[in-house]
Amino acid sequence: MRMHWDEFIAAVQERGQYPGREEAERSSRVVLALLGAHLVGDVRAELAARLPETMALVLLNPLQAHEPLAPERFIRATAAWIEGATDKTATWDVSAVLSVVADLAGDDLTNRLLLQLPPGYDLLFGRPQAA
Repeated sequence: MRMHWDEFIAAVQERGQYPGREEAERSSRVVLALLGAHLVGDVRAELAARLPETMALVLLNPLQAHEPLAPERFIRATAAWIEGATDKTATWDVSAVLSVVADLAGDDLTNRLLLQLPPGYDLLFGRPQAA
């Protein structure tokens, strides 16, 4: 079931403790654009089907990635796209968005997403894997 725009942004705003919706929207767009470059096939399509339509389009028309980014590089890339961001604030932004995505996706789809990503993303999704 597709989440509505207002619900998604409100969840990211709450999770990220942003003072306004603009910050939640900006973080969501950047993180989903970067994430979309890392996902392929049914997994990307299934996730897009659950996101608000605007965010689904961002995920399906991603920023280009020449190679899968390790979590640290994903955070640096996020920081580069958000004006005034640092690695520390970008980590917060990425975690706020991806933890909402994980809640929306559910355990099965989140686990399949994580299989397409380099090791270490489980923490950013708020789903630490057992060692």
